[in-house]
Amino acid sequence: MKKIFISVVLLTLGVFQALAVVSLDEFLSRKEVKEIRSVQNESTFERILEVMIEQPIDHRNPDGETFSQRLYISHVDPSLPVVLITAGYDAKYYYTSEITAKLQCNQVMVEHRFFGRSVPDSLNWNYLDTWQAASDHHRIVTMFKEFYPEQWISTGISKGGQTVIYHSYYYPADVDVRVPYVAPLNFGLEDERIYTFLDNVGSPRERRKVEKFQLMALKHQEKYQDAFLNLSENKGYTYELAGGPEKAFEYCVLEYSFAFWQWGYVPAKKIPGKATRPEDVVEHMNRVAGFDYFSDQFITEFRPFFYQAMTEMGYYGYELDAFGKYLKHVDNPVFTFTIPENVEISFNDELSHEIQHYIEEEAENYIFIYGEYDTWSATAVSSTGNSNSKIFIKVGGSHRTRINNMPEEQQKEVYATLEDFLQ
Repeated sequence: MKKIFISVVLLTLGVFQALAVVSLDEFLSRKEVKEIRSVQNESTFERILEVMIEQPIDHRNPDGETFSQRLYISHVDPSLPVVLITAGYDAKYYYTSEITAKLQCNQVMVEHRFFGRSVPDSLNWNYLDTWQAASDHHRIVTMFKEFYPEQWISTGISKGGQTVIYHSYYYPADVDVRVPYVAPLNFGLEDERIYTFLDNVGSPRERRKVEKFQLMALKHQEKYQDAFLNLSENKGYTYELAGGPEKAFEYCVLEYSFAFWQWGYVPAKKIPGKATRPEDVVEHMNRVAGFDYFSDQFITEFRPFFYQAMTEMGYYGYELDAFGKYLKHVDNPVFTFTIPENVEISFNDELSHEIQHYIEEEAENYIFIYGEYDTWSATAVSSTGNSNSKIFIKVGGSHRTRINNMPEEQQKEVYATLEDFLQ
């Protein structure tokens, strides 16, 4: 018996020694890796690499067509944890998560399928769903756990935060802790909880100022059209997909209240009045709501996002009661105009309810982070049932809420919870 025990110990030591002597370069020499490029380093990491990994377009047919998916490997040491960033969109702008910086550990950042460089040659929209994307992440985690065998923490912001939830919903054993930031859980193509939120957020005075500005912009829209068209031309925006510049302008006015509270860029006292020059009113609208959001350029680039919103993730529309008599071009919109004409869509109205059940009944080790004034908090995860997961809401916070801009005591509580989950 002693000889058997010694043999097992020696075998185990041999495995760890073999793992230890395999370098990152040797690990990345595998056939799935199609491209490696060094990225400018930061002092935290030994190396940062941009890597293209071969993935099946359809994970139900792993021997079928493939595409290359971009990820960034920020390497410190295989004996340390890994923070997995699910980007949600493209990953053309690399960044270090505040959690990675706090833990001084490794990081793997993954670009979402159908975005950026991670686009198949043949764009079949049927393969852009939450399960296929989660399967991309599952395959990457499975692969890299061979080199990074310690704990994994998944995190992402906004749609990236939603992607964190979907990944663990489909593959609950992949990671140890999940930290989604400002991630909505929408229950429809037009989740009407948004309207209730906008009727109650902030103070009555602030809400009146927001609505007064919207009414002014709609009542006198002809006054602002030239400035709107000039700004759009200078920035290279066109609006055919939205139905023309006049319709796009009205969309932007309707978007104003959502974006005002979502981002918190401008305080209510800085909202301009009717005596303000048209150019300044238009500049303000663009800063708050972003005319690019309804431009052909933005819609074309972000069609994968809109497709996912219109098929599984859900979205919002606009409540028109206060504005109806001033609208000349827009009726109550659902964002289906963002979808190519030849693409058929149908919305899965069960998935988000299934995920809510999963969060309350099955999930564990989640840290949900939201901003109180962020419009997307209207559809935030609001209950974790009897699980050990926690929801943290920054008072007055926006969609830009992060752990490191929370009050100090709340930061301590978040990081203490993270440490507890990693025990």
